[in-house]
Amino acid sequence: RIMELASDIHFIGDLSSNGAGPIGRAIKTSKICGSQIELELQLDESREKIVAFAIKPKACALGQASAAILSHHIIGAKTDEVIKARDDLLLMLKEGGAFPSGRFWEQRYLEGVIDYPARHASTMLAWEAAVSAIEMAIKVAA
Repeated sequence: RIMELASDIHFIGDLSSNGAGPIGRAIKTSKICGSQIELELQLDESREKIVAFAIKPKACALGQASAAILSHHIIGAKTDEVIKARDDLLLMLKEGGAFPSGRFWEQRYLEGVIDYPARHASTMLAWEAAVSAIEMAIKVAA
């Protein structure tokens, strides 16, 4: 399933703003393997929901699979859902937490990464970038 996800990332490219709300951008790079995720997202006027998204992945299969899960479900997600999904994935990887649920339930396919701590950073890249972009968009709009 990891390989299927890695080859099915949605919204690859740049974001074309429609002027509806603030845009956040982020680039995250793994110091261990060099994987990189660059993404942009746009929030609605209330700054609570993602209305547009674009991603440029240059990552290993795990980083791309994780980015694919994000890309499949981020449009329409509330910002707090994305933050919780990032936190849940980190808990699953680092502390053996419960499988993520809700909109981003497919993160459970990344369970096998638990046994490979050196791969945690690349698996988290897209989620860390998304949260950074959300924080940037909220700050820009303030």
